[in-house]
Amino acid sequence: MHLVHRRRLLGTALAIVTGLTVLPQPAGAATTVALSLPAPTGPHRVGATVLDLKDTSRADPWVPSDPARELMVTLWYPTDVNHGGTIPYETREESEGYVAGKHIEDYLAPDSLSEVPTHAYLDAPPAGRPHSLPLVVLSPGYTAQRSSMTSLAEDLASHGYAVAAIDHTYETYAIQFPDGRIAPCATCAIDDDQDTFFPKLLRVHAADVSFVLNRLTGAHPAWPGGRLIDTSRIGMAGHSAGGAAALSTMLADSRVDAGIDLDGTTWDQLPGTGLSRPFLFLGTQAGHSPGQDPTWDQDFSRLTGWRRWLTVAGTVHSSFADYGAFADEIGVDQGATTTGLRSIDITRRYTLAMFDQHLRHIRQPLLDSASSCYPEVAIEAA
Repeated sequence: MHLVHRRRLLGTALAIVTGLTVLPQPAGAATTVALSLPAPTGPHRVGATVLDLKDTSRADPWVPSDPARELMVTLWYPTDVNHGGTIPYETREESEGYVAGKHIEDYLAPDSLSEVPTHAYLDAPPAGRPHSLPLVVLSPGYTAQRSSMTSLAEDLASHGYAVAAIDHTYETYAIQFPDGRIAPCATCAIDDDQDTFFPKLLRVHAADVSFVLNRLTGAHPAWPGGRLIDTSRIGMAGHSAGGAAALSTMLADSRVDAGIDLDGTTWDQLPGTGLSRPFLFLGTQAGHSPGQDPTWDQDFSRLTGWRRWLTVAGTVHSSFADYGAFADEIGVDQGATTTGLRSIDITRRYTLAMFDQHLRHIRQPLLDSASSCYPEVAIEAA
């Protein structure tokens, strides 16, 4: 079975689990390469803002002494603004915590991730008519930060989507709140029994997403541009455990109309009655072709609505997040033969096609047959 993230696997670029060996780098040789991400491809400029949301209806599931579950969310959206400062990829403290927590000081300087330039203008006024923007929620992999899905989020926003990425508190090494508090990785001390830990993790993610949807689409939305969101068109995508959480969220919350799992083991979540809403599996050929992950085999068989199972040749687990491109830039060999930038392009294109077809009801032939533009992608099952 393909394992989800483990917090201490030596020799992994940015410590994202691929099960592949990376060439060692001498101690103390942290890279000074400036990390970067590709520009979004859509016709709209992109704005972004950060929200601090507190769910007072429940204590934190990982640290029960916290009387409320507090979540940091980045929201991307189309804007007409093309000036002003851009949103930080993450804070310096978050970068330092992540690099230290993943034990990757030999690969990256502590502040490297806070220096990644973005393409979204901070707090720019949103553009669009009332109820015109479909909403996509993004959930990162276990121990990854919400920033790890920035390239996908920016691209969706440039194509006219509102996109909310959630940091699931206490599940990564450093989440910084506006008052300066840092939430560490409390779950890292209790994640050894994967068969009990990850099912709980997915339930927590589902509750987090439902709460964020409440705050973004309710009568008094937390985002001033909330009136632009079309609450009848909501999708969710995630990487690794975040992708598996798309299934758990759709089981728990009927507001999510379509979902995507980017290379995440699903832990046999679907009941025998199945799930009738559209769902896409997109993963590595090396780990997620039919017969290689029993949880994908079973959960895909229980999808009763529109469904696709796609794999991408030459990719590794981190290829479906920003980290694959970063690994290429710092010269770390994860074993991928498809470059990080190409993988980002493929992930963006198929994610957009999925949501355009099922949230905007624009037919996407890309999802129905092999494409000469993307020969790396195989349709394994439909």
